[in-house]
Amino acid sequence: MIHPYTDHADAWYRLAERKAAQYFASLEALVRDRTYAAALTKDFQSWQTNHIHRSWLSLLLRGKNKPDSRDFNKYIRWLNYAGKLDDYLDRSVSYMYMRDLGQALDSPGTLSRIQRMVADVKSRLICSAATAKGNQAEDLSLAGLYRWARKEGVESATIWVINKLRNVSAHIPEEMNAEHAMRKLIKIIVGVVLHVVEEMGDEAPPAERARRLDEAIRLGYSYGLSYPFIDDLLDSGVLTDREKERYTRLIRTALLTGSVPELGEWSGANLSMVRFVHTELRDAFEYIKNYQRPEAQQPFFEQSYVFFHSQDTDRNKKLSDATYTNEELYVPIIIKSSSSRLIVRSVISAASDEGFDTRTFYYGIYNQLADDLADMFDDSKSGAVTPYTYYFKYHRLRPDLINPYELYWAVISYLIHHVYRSDAKSREVILDRAINGLQRFKKRIGADTYNEVMNVFATGNPEFHRLVHSMVQRAEDVDFFDKLLRDQLIEVLRNDRKEKEHFRETLDTVRQQINDQLSIHKPDGIPPMQESLIDAANYSLEGGGKRLRPILTWVMGVQEYGLGAAAIVPLLKSLEYMHTASLIFDDLPSQDNASTRRGRPTVHQVHNSATAELTGLFLIQKAIEEQSSLRSFDAATVLELIQYSSRRAADMCVGQAMDLDSKGKRLTLEQLNTICFYKTGIAFEAALVMPAILARIGAEEIEALKKFAYHAGIAFQIKDDLLDVEGDLLVLGKPTGQDAENNNSNFVTVLGPEGARKEMWEHYCLAVELLQTMPRNTAFLKHLVTYIVNREC
Repeated sequence: MIHPYTDHADAWYRLAERKAAQYFASLEALVRDRTYAAALTKDFQSWQTNHIHRSWLSLLLRGKNKPDSRDFNKYIRWLNYAGKLDDYLDRSVSYMYMRDLGQALDSPGTLSRIQRMVADVKSRLICSAATAKGNQAEDLSLAGLYRWARKEGVESATIWVINKLRNVSAHIPEEMNAEHAMRKLIKIIVGVVLHVVEEMGDEAPPAERARRLDEAIRLGYSYGLSYPFIDDLLDSGVLTDREKERYTRLIRTALLTGSVPELGEWSGANLSMVRFVHTELRDAFEYIKNYQRPEAQQPFFEQSYVFFHSQDTDRNKKLSDATYTNEELYVPIIIKSSSSRLIVRSVISAASDEGFDTRTFYYGIYNQLADDLADMFDDSKSGAVTPYTYYFKYHRLRPDLINPYELYWAVISYLIHHVYRSDAKSREVILDRAINGLQRFKKRIGADTYNEVMNVFATGNPEFHRLVHSMVQRAEDVDFFDKLLRDQLIEVLRNDRKEKEHFRETLDTVRQQINDQLSIHKPDGIPPMQESLIDAANYSLEGGGKRLRPILTWVMGVQEYGLGAAAIVPLLKSLEYMHTASLIFDDLPSQDNASTRRGRPTVHQVHNSATAELTGLFLIQKAIEEQSSLRSFDAATVLELIQYSSRRAADMCVGQAMDLDSKGKRLTLEQLNTICFYKTGIAFEAALVMPAILARIGAEEIEALKKFAYHAGIAFQIKDDLLDVEGDLLVLGKPTGQDAENNNSNFVTVLGPEGARKEMWEHYCLAVELLQTMPRNTAFLKHLVTYIVNREC
């Protein structure tokens, strides 16, 4: 069945093309007669009063003690101390209202909302900067995000989008820039949320606000997914030319028919990635379509098609083709830069707003030209056609070409005087942004290269460009909060990727070292029954396992406390012997009655219950034997460790007894937490505290480790309970539904799956927040607890 949108597609694009061509003609006239320069020269004369400081004292103090903006919290504290934070946030939020929300700054209502947001952001920044550990923005962490979600009542949507983002990140091909792709996706999600907040206003009841924010998060992800998996993927070299053609046809068909076609036969190295992308985009497309009111669907399809077609037109240009006209270079850019933001309004089914549409249409190319200048060298390297790469290559051969840098300033003049009616605040913010963009560009590529670039582009009006050059050199207080967040987010994503890689490498390396040490030796001449017990113990130890507890001990002991790796091998073995013994007991018919463990039959299935019980006792004694052989440490310290270990082993027995006694009973959350800590949290605590005892770490730090282990252990158990309901037998290596079969009360039965997930993330946050109090590198612990809540087995 052909959808009626197919018949209208060409008309939609022709209409957008005519409008963009008219706008370009107006801009071209400004460039040809250079009237923009005279207008902007007057604007700069007013503007520079707030940004060019001529006194000898200001010159002496310029930049003095100003921290690098990469140290986020120190930079925010400095802005506040220097009395610059209010203006910094005011221009930043004002710019966001202009660019993202399409608002005019001469509206009293808009100005009032800007001031409220500035006050709210300032309060959060000052509070977090005063207490934060490290140089990163606290709100960019998973814990910071979940804390916001809990405050707004949108925990479920936030957990959903966290999992979605993790899966997207895992499927971004190596050839693409993963950090920038994820940054753009997250930016779109935030942008859609901001649009919905603006649409709601301040009077929405809490329940209504939570419902609409929940939808906004899901809509933002659904729309934003097109950036990494359509724009970036098609711009990259991941797909072959044939695959690009086929993939483009699939996207176009979806927009024209209202339905995503089946993927069909697809082969080659990209098959797995393409299947994931197709499934995610199809689900996202259906979510947006089902959310919208019927009358809002046509604007969505219209703007989406126009956006995609303009991008496709632009993408298919070849830098080797010297014949493109100015209209062919600029009209698609005007279309795509405006329609990308207009889509957001249709995605959320916002009411028609002619003022928003008009301002957004004229504003888009301002950002696009700024971005294209900043990316000029990368674009040139990849062979992409942008106004800057094309002009740079052909300006000597083609005197008819419009200089994109001249056009950029013409756009700025047009916005200030025609779109925003010479409003003083609009002028301030637009010029702030323009000069800041040039300063950042110059800093990134270096002064010499910057001057070479300007020798090509800044030639049309020497007097005006000398003025701009002076502003770029001398202007202060033109930086923006969104750029700070952008840089921070990229740095967070980059560091997170590196830390994850190190975390996984450490897990694999140390796990292998531990596995190599675990097997219990059988001395010659031992009784057959002892040999049988050792065989049963080794069978259980050889079953694999995550080895999280001894790995944790190794990391803290060796990397953080400086203990010798060889010296603590007995401790690592003892921890895994104790843990394996507890699993053998758990699996017994008298307890959890499990038939498989780690993908293999349990010990009592292979032998019998009596042998399993004796094997568990045997492993406990071996654990004590190993601990007593820690000869590199003084006897008093080893004795203290053994005493601690014995007490904690006894506590774990109490926890198992409480668990068994709870069968068939409806437990409270408090009771569940207690049982969970005794069963699971204590094992994590021991893995952290025992190396701390050997290293003679202070009591205060040990107490913090215990609190961290409490919350990490509960999070681990909640995830286990969720996996028992939702997990995959083949991945888990043990049957699912065991708790229901044994009539066990757990976090899922008490709270339900959604409630259990929220409780798990609450303990995740508490565990991560405790890491902020520790005087050590806690990256491994952070990734451990992140791994705990995201694992699939």
